[in-house]
This record gives sequence, C-alpha cells and structure tokens, in this order.
Amino acid sequence: MNEKSKNDILREHIRRTKKIAFSYDVESASFTYLNNAFNQVCKQTRESVLADPLIILEAVHPDDRDYLVGEYRELLRGVLKEDVEFRIRQPDGSTRWLLLDPQFITDKQGRKYVTGIVEDITLVKDNIETLQKYAAKKNAVLEILSHDLAGPLANIKALADVLSELTKHLEMEEVDKVIRIIRASSEQNILLIRDFVKQEFLESSKVDLFKRRLDLVVKVKEVMEQYKDGEHLIQKEIRFTSSSDKIFVWFDDIKLMQVINNLFSNAIKFTPDNGTISLDLSEQEKSVLITIRDNGIGIPRKYHAQLFKKFSPARREGLRGEPSTGLGMSIIKTIVEWHGGSIWFESEEGAGTTFYIELPKE
Repeated sequence: MNEKSKNDILREHIRRTKKIAFSYDVESASFTYLNNAFNQVCKQTRESVLADPLIILEAVHPDDRDYLVGEYRELLRGVLKEDVEFRIRQPDGSTRWLLLDPQFITDKQGRKYVTGIVEDITLVKDNIETLQKYAAKKNAVLEILSHDLAGPLANIKALADVLSELTKHLEMEEVDKVIRIIRASSEQNILLIRDFVKQEFLESSKVDLFKRRLDLVVKVKEVMEQYKDGEHLIQKEIRFTSSSDKIFVWFDDIKLMQVINNLFSNAIKFTPDNGTISLDLSEQEKSVLITIRDNGIGIPRKYHAQLFKKFSPARREGLRGEPSTGLGMSIIKTIVEWHGGSIWFESEEGAGTTFYIELPKE
C-alpha cells in the first residue's frame, strides 16, 4: 500500500469517526479542519463554526469557560495538556460533557496550530456521578447507623455488667453464663459495626488518587444531606454553610468525601446529644478552606501533638462506647497531603474541636 492510499484511509477514518477531529490556526484564529462528527456531538453545523469560531466558546458552559481558556493559554506556552474535561450547552438547552486531547504543533513554515480529538463522555460521566453520589450517601448512612446502633449495644453491655454485679451473690452458673454471652455479644457487635465502617475507609484510601475538576459545594452537600436526614438518629444539629454557590477544585471526590465522613464521625462520637456539628466552605483566592466544628468534649491537650500519628495514643472511645483504632487521623492527613493541602485543628476540653483543611484550587 503506497503512502497516498494510507493517507486516504486515515482521512476517511477521521471523517467517519464519532469523535470530533479538528485543526485550529492560532494566528488567524480560525479552524482549518473540522470533521462531520461536530454536527452530531454539538448539534450545530460545522459550517457555522468554520465561519465564526467564537460560536464554540459561547457554547461552553459558563462555569467551565475561564478554565478552558486558561488551559488553551497554557497549551500555547508549551504546557502539555491531556484529558481536558468541560461542558457545552447545546441549542436545545441540554448539557454534554466533552473530553479534549489537544496538541500544539508548529509546521515547517512556522505556523502554529492546535489540533486534537474531542469525545462525548456524557454517558460515562453520568454513570460515574451516579455511582459516586450513592457511594457518598452509603458512607454517611453507615456512619449514622453505626453511631445509632453502637449506643444501644454499649448500653446493653453496661447493663450486663450491672446485672452481673447484682446477681453474683446468687452463684448461679447458668445466670452468669447468660450474662457473659450478652456482654460478649454486645462487645462483638460494637466492634463489628466499627470495623465495617473502618474497612470502607481503609479500602478507599488504598486506591490511586484520581483528581478531577469538580464543584466541591455539590459534593459536600450530597454528604451533608444524609447527616441532616439522620439528625433524629444521631441527636445532633447539623449545619452547612458556603461562601459561594459553586467552588471548583481539583480533588478525588471519593477520598475527600471519606475524609469528610471520618471527621464527621469523630465529631458525632465526641459530641453529646443535642450538640451542634457544622461544616463551612470558604473560597480563597487560590485555595478553599473546609472547616468542621463541634461543641463536644474536645481533645485533651496532651494528645494534640500525637493526633495525626499512626496508631496514635490519642485514640479514645466515643461517648457511646464507639471504639477507635487510631488509624483514621493518620490516613486523613495523608489523603489531604496527597491533594497538596494541609490539615490542622484547634481544641479545648469541654468546649469542642475545630478541624481545618486547606486545599489548593488547582
């Protein structure tokens, strides 16, 4: 097969593919090539865009426009870009997710071009968002249920201890045996519940970090809604505030939401009934500050320096007897640092604890 035949086959493949293929002349700010897939994906004619390239930018979702322009400028400066995700709005008002793989090239005459492939990933994104939304809900519900169940089980264990004291003078082996079974079963089930929740956290922390540009407000709200719905079970007031309606940050939503869940779990364990737990998002110029505050029993000062250590001696049982391995805070710190962020806290015994997480936006 000669070179001309190979090129003809390649051109025919590009013409027929369902992915958008394009070539953009940087100097003239015009498209030199745009295949037929553009019509199908963007629901606009390629002829209209060839005549007026600004139509493309106008179609980009307002929340993604500055981001896409920034990625384009960095590409022209020689920064390699791949898997650039953004949304477009179609003429009928619907939104589609697109994945762009761009290349910046210079031809023999010195003319500069941006070429690339654009794929419609809306279905994939919708499936991922649905799975992760329910994963976030599942973890919050597990924390609520574990707290709600651990309390009664701890009470059963405590009552078994009282019953043992009251009946020990009877010297009845059968009664003592039943009490031992009650005590052992309650202890085992408390540990089982917490181990199940802990395992969910540990398993997610082992998966490679996968950061995406997402609206942090939306993701945190998904978790907070579950805790708000469970207020009557955990007997705490849950509050959520944000400085902005939308805060876009690059983060791994599965891991970061597990961090939020774990910190909320700790706040629940160490805040008495009718206490308050709040989460606030504050957008800074180059970062976002996540603040989780409770008015619980606080952390003794002697444990402050050791709190983030693995198997920290700062681990304590919750107010309802919930156990702790001391692993959680160490993993939380690691995940936050994987995101290029930092975590710290303020606490006073009897006055509550406040955790701060600062994450870079990019």
